[in-house]
Amino acid sequence: MGEFFRDNGMHAVIIYDDLSKQAVAYRQMSLLLRRPPGREAYPGDVFYLHSRLLERAAKMNDSLGGGSLTALPVIETQANDVSAYIPTNVISITDGQIFLETDLFYQGIRPAVNVGLSVSRVGSSAQTKAMKQVAGKIKGELAQYREMAAFAQFGSDLDAATQKLLNRGARLTELLKQGQFSPLKMEEQVVSIYSGVNGYLDALPVAKIKSFEEGLLRTMREKHGAVMDAIRTEKAISDKTMPLLKAAVDAYAKSFA
Repeated sequence: MGEFFRDNGMHAVIIYDDLSKQAVAYRQMSLLLRRPPGREAYPGDVFYLHSRLLERAAKMNDSLGGGSLTALPVIETQANDVSAYIPTNVISITDGQIFLETDLFYQGIRPAVNVGLSVSRVGSSAQTKAMKQVAGKIKGELAQYREMAAFAQFGSDLDAATQKLLNRGARLTELLKQGQFSPLKMEEQVVSIYSGVNGYLDALPVAKIKSFEEGLLRTMREKHGAVMDAIRTEKAISDKTMPLLKAAVDAYAKSFA
């Protein structure tokens, strides 16, 4: 069905939930057929099984209609082990992976994305310039925070730089939490992340981060629509827009405090 849309100049997304179960079923059939088992008892052609399936997702050129099919395969990991056979196979085929971690989910961090293990080969090439301007350092900061937070549990003597990193990381994590069915527009994401990476949240209690964000976005929509429109249309924060954005966030931060 997805290939029908692709071949007729339309765009479709197909989600495979999940390829781990397919690989297990294929392994069972292969063992019953007395085929030689390989790593983790999977047959030698299990990589080909997944690669030929996922390579059917493609962007057609103009002479073939210009349609596209995007595949999102889902893989189950055991004990968060991404080095197992099937996860590494699929990771090597795809353009990256989003690793969702159970522990983060139960901590209330949703979507429960493990920043350190999530990778994109496309990277910032798929982002607008505005997003790159504000979010360039956020992944590194969050990865450092997760690593340092685990270490900080074993001792209370932390230097000022480490404490600042932990404080900033906790607030960025809270800022990036997202409720179900509550997407943000690109310009709203840019404003939200701008407030986080530029220290506007550092002095706030973690419990007030979401109310700060909601109020900031409401204020930007109601009182600074021209700034939001400029970010949306230009897809960048220009030299003209940057001081206006800074002034708007400064004013809101003072009123919130």
